[in-house]
Amino acid sequence: MIKHRDAQYHSFLSTGIFFLAFFSLTPSTQASFGPESLILVTPTEKLSVDAMTLKNFIRYETALSPLSPYRSEIEDSRYCPKGKATYCSLALSRHARETINQSFQALPDERAIRRYLEALATTIDSPATDPSFTTENGKVKLFTLGKNGQALDIDQSTKNIITSLLEFTDARSRTIEIVMNQVTPDITSGDPSSLGINELIGEGMTDFKGSPHNRVHNFTKGMEQFHGLLIKPGEEFSFVEHLGEVDGEHGYLPELVIKNNETIPEFGGGICQVSSTMFRAALYSGLKITERRNHAYAVQYYKPIGMDATIYIPKPDLKFLNNTPGHILIQGKIEGTKFIFQFYGTSDGRKTEINGPYIVERLENGGLRTTLGQVVKTSSGELMHQSDFKSKYAPASAFPHPGEEPVFTEKPDDWTVKQWKAYKKKS
Repeated sequence: MIKHRDAQYHSFLSTGIFFLAFFSLTPSTQASFGPESLILVTPTEKLSVDAMTLKNFIRYETALSPLSPYRSEIEDSRYCPKGKATYCSLALSRHARETINQSFQALPDERAIRRYLEALATTIDSPATDPSFTTENGKVKLFTLGKNGQALDIDQSTKNIITSLLEFTDARSRTIEIVMNQVTPDITSGDPSSLGINELIGEGMTDFKGSPHNRVHNFTKGMEQFHGLLIKPGEEFSFVEHLGEVDGEHGYLPELVIKNNETIPEFGGGICQVSSTMFRAALYSGLKITERRNHAYAVQYYKPIGMDATIYIPKPDLKFLNNTPGHILIQGKIEGTKFIFQFYGTSDGRKTEINGPYIVERLENGGLRTTLGQVVKTSSGELMHQSDFKSKYAPASAFPHPGEEPVFTEKPDDWTVKQWKAYKKKS
């Protein structure tokens, strides 16, 4: 029994020494490896990486090897990795445990370095900008030249940092070059005619008469996102993608929107004046409409009923395809109470017929059904594409404004008979 307890004691002591070595060596090793700070150099600036951040760039591996001149069962240093000491104390003999040498290896952590550079890229990258154009007396002219941008080369910069850390000597700080790649604009020419922007190919108009101040402010703000926008040949335009963020931080005001079966105030109310006008400009330009949805009920600002396009981030969206030979330049303007979008580009002689919109059914509950047709033919009369836009509008009373209660003339489908009787009795 005495020998047995003695064996247990020695086994515990050996394991304890193993753990003590582990916890005592790691901090000192961490402190001694690597520079105290890094200076990352770009072509235009120097960025300092502090010691705390730099500490995350290093990972540590624990390796076990036999003490000379002893031999051990361990042939692979990964056999007893960090965190597996309990397992090793059970699997190895006491002699093996007492003759094991524990060492630490500090290595650059590629994942941590890459994460840092990805976050850094969001602050130092700058996008390229295309040249912008405007119109004067019906003619397109250059407004501003395009500008190159820059983007952090994360792959190469990660390699540079790893190489520098591996070659580290005794310097208190180290300067490392990170790579910035030049980003050129999609459009390099400042000549409108070289882009096929030669003439007016179509326009759309809506009337915002009677709109309150906040609504006018919002759709004017929204128009700025599209004025001067260039759409490449073959590109599918997405209204939501180019609209950007719609909130108070980006300059929008609260105004009424249709949401969750109500008409409620929300930042950006009135943006659909922009999308509905854009829809009409695309229609009359003979472009292929690939996505469009009507409003839940007919809105007075978008008459004639059936030519509106509602949007909401992220869905629904308004999309159309630039199937013309050249770029399309979007120009927006306000004349009196008229909101206008004009599309400039290359006319290929196509002929566009717009049929409607027509009210095809008036529902008993006050709702409407409409239809709108677009037929586009080549200059020789051959059909290019054809679209029919069918819209169904619920009665406006089903979407009460703030302070209003809905008025029903028949039982809603989701009401019980008891609810309907109580409503009629109350009204």
